[in-house]
Amino acid sequence: MDSANNLEMFLKRERGFVLASLAGTTALAWTYLVFLAADMDTTSMGAMAMAQVAPWSVLDFWLMFIMWVVMMVGMMLPSAAPMILLYAAVRRRQRKRGHVFATTGVFAVGYLVAWTVFSLVATAMQWVLEQASLLSPMMVGASPYLGGALLIAAGIYQWTPLKHACLQNCRAPAEFLSRSWRNGTGGAVAMGVHHGAYCIGCCWVLMGLLFVAGVMNLLWVACITALVLIEKIASGGHLFARITGAMFVASGAYMMFHT
Repeated sequence: MDSANNLEMFLKRERGFVLASLAGTTALAWTYLVFLAADMDTTSMGAMAMAQVAPWSVLDFWLMFIMWVVMMVGMMLPSAAPMILLYAAVRRRQRKRGHVFATTGVFAVGYLVAWTVFSLVATAMQWVLEQASLLSPMMVGASPYLGGALLIAAGIYQWTPLKHACLQNCRAPAEFLSRSWRNGTGGAVAMGVHHGAYCIGCCWVLMGLLFVAGVMNLLWVACITALVLIEKIASGGHLFARITGAMFVASGAYMMFHT
């Protein structure tokens, strides 16, 4: 009886633990980004901005990769919270019935694995843009044509069927779980990766906009984070995506032809 009561109390507290874990992880990620941005403004990175672009070392690449991973954690965990909390709720119900399910943390790790792969691609793209002198060492777009093209591409993508399909999967966690459920720890990881892939399909072009105003422009990063969050959880998320798409196209055209 005591064991049953203890399990019941644990399950009731688990939601609060999951919420606290998500909030704490997001806060740590943003804290890292704030300190990194401040360091870029006040130390050697400031001097690098005036220097000629130099080839990256292996260490440079991995430091940038870590920065991208942490940034994706800070930007994407808030919008993934509804899915992760629903997974935790399903797991609680199943445990009450005597079934054993993988932990919620395993599902979340799978989700972040998908964004870690994306971070590797983004790091490589940053390297290419810097070597082509299209991105400054301070990670700010150096060409209005690049910035305009990225804005127009993001705007057009906001209206595509692929964007709509991926966004729909991000906005309907219950439907996703019922359709994609897999048992066990490996299944939890696979589900997390699967959901992360839908989120990447929904947001990858938006992440490209970080190259427009600066990868470490935290105000710009916060704006994109808010945009992603509104798209995924607001009742008019699909309409909001299309409105912002039209705004991106107009802004990109202005940047390319009026500068």
